[in-house]
Amino acid sequence: MYIGVDIGTSLTKAVGFAEDGTELCVHSVPTELSHGDDGRVEQDVDAVVASVGAVARAVAADLPGEPELVALTGQGDGCWLTDAAVRPVRPAASWLDGRAADIVRKWDRDGTADAVLARNGGMIFPGASAAILAALDRDEPATLDAAATAGHCVGTVFGRLTGERATDVSDASYPFLDPVERAWSDDVLDLTGLAHRRELLPPVVGPGGPAAPLLGSAAAELGVPAGTDVSAGPYDLLASARGSGIVAPGDGLLIIGTTLACQVVTDDPSPIGHRAGLLLGTWHERRWLRAMPAMVGTASLGWLLELVGADVAALPSLLADSPAGARGVRVLPYWSASGERAPFVEASARGRFDGLHLGTTRADLVRALCEGLAFAARHCFDAAGLTGRLAVCGGGAQSAEWTQLFADVLGRPLDVVEVPQAGAYGAVLSALEARGETPGWPVPARTVTPSPSSRARYDDAFADYLDRVERARSEWTHAPRGNA
Repeated sequence: MYIGVDIGTSLTKAVGFAEDGTELCVHSVPTELSHGDDGRVEQDVDAVVASVGAVARAVAADLPGEPELVALTGQGDGCWLTDAAVRPVRPAASWLDGRAADIVRKWDRDGTADAVLARNGGMIFPGASAAILAALDRDEPATLDAAATAGHCVGTVFGRLTGERATDVSDASYPFLDPVERAWSDDVLDLTGLAHRRELLPPVVGPGGPAAPLLGSAAAELGVPAGTDVSAGPYDLLASARGSGIVAPGDGLLIIGTTLACQVVTDDPSPIGHRAGLLLGTWHERRWLRAMPAMVGTASLGWLLELVGADVAALPSLLADSPAGARGVRVLPYWSASGERAPFVEASARGRFDGLHLGTTRADLVRALCEGLAFAARHCFDAAGLTGRLAVCGGGAQSAEWTQLFADVLGRPLDVVEVPQAGAYGAVLSALEARGETPGWPVPARTVTPSPSSRARYDDAFADYLDRVERARSEWTHAPRGNA
C-alpha cells in the first residue's frame, strides 16, 4: 500500500492506494494564505508541514496495513526559505505573490526576461523564485543570509520528513535550470543578479526525484514507521499529467483548478515564439512539459459565485439559464493580484466585464466568466503547441456542464480523467517507476465531444477575445503602477 500526498495552495490531501492503484481512502485539511497590501501572499511553513502530518496520519489509520511509500507532490514556484535544520526563516512566499512586480517589469524592459527565456525556456513572472529572491535580496538581505536553502513547497516538506536537502528536476526547472543539462545555469543566475546566492539552491535529483527514509522524529507526525520510503516527486502540474496518462509528445492536459493549468508534452526544448510559459523537466530525461499555467481558474469562479450569492451547486442551473455568448456579456479573466503569466506575462493584468446592462442576470455573469476562462485555455494551448489528445482533470472537471463548455470552446474532444486525485496518483506512479517498478495502473476516462453547432460561434468569439486581450495589454502597459 502507498500514500500519495498533494500539498495544494489552499488544501492538503492524502490518498491511500492499494498495490493495483485502487483508491482506498482520502483525507484533506485546508491551509491558509495571508495577503498583504503590498502584493505579498504568504504561507506559514510549519502549518503546511503540520497539514501533511494530519492527513497522512488519518490515511495511515484507515489503511489495513502499513504503507511502504509516502509520495509527495504539491504547489510549485514561490520561495520557501529554511535554515540548516529545515526550519523557516520567514513565511513562505506563494506563487501568487506580487511583491516583485516592479523587478519583473524592469527585467522585461531591459531584456533580462528574454535572455532567461532563451536559456531556460521559461518567462519570469512575479511569483517565480528568481523574482522573489531578487526582491528579498533588495529588501531583506539579512533574511537570505540566515537561510540555508531557497526551495519550493515539496522539497521543503521532504527535507523536514527526511533531513535531506534536495529538489526534484521539475521544481528546479523554473527559472534557474538548464533544461537539457538538468543542472543549475550559471548564466541565469548571473542574468538575474543572484549568482552570490547560488549556495541557497539545493542539489537537483532527477528524473525520478529524491527519495529517502522517513526520520524517526517525523514518524509519529505521519503515523507511519520510521524508515518508510519518502519521495519528493514532480510537483503538481507534472504529477497530474503523469496521473492522467499524458506522456506522449503533443498530448496535453487541462487542470481546471485554482490555476487554469494548460500543458503539453514535448520532446523539443527549443524556445518557442511566445514570451510566456514554463519548460519543465519530467520523469523522462528526453521529455519536457511546456506549461502555460494561467494564474486564476476555479478561484475566480468561487469569487464570482460568492459575489452573486450562489455556491458551486448552483453552477449547472446558472449555466443553463444563460445562452452561449452570455447575452453579450464578455470577460477578460485576469483576477490575480500579481497579474498574468500565461500565455503572456503582465504583472498589471486585471479582469474586466464588458457588455453589462440592466437586463444582465447573475447567470449571464457566471456564463461569461466560464466562457472567458475557456477562451484563456484555448489561448494557452495554441501557444503551447497542442497537437494530440487532450485530457482534463481538477475540481472544475467535476462539472459536466462546464466541461462541455470547455469542449465547445476548444473545439476538440476532451478525455475527462476519472481518477479523483490525479496529482497524488501521479506522485505514487512516478515514485514507483523511479524505483524501477512498472505498476501498470489504469487511467480511466470519459470523452466529452464538442457540439458542432457551437463551433462557428465560439471561433468568432475567440477571435474577438484575442482582439480584446491585445487592446487591454496596451492599456495595462500605460496604466498607473500604484497597486499592480
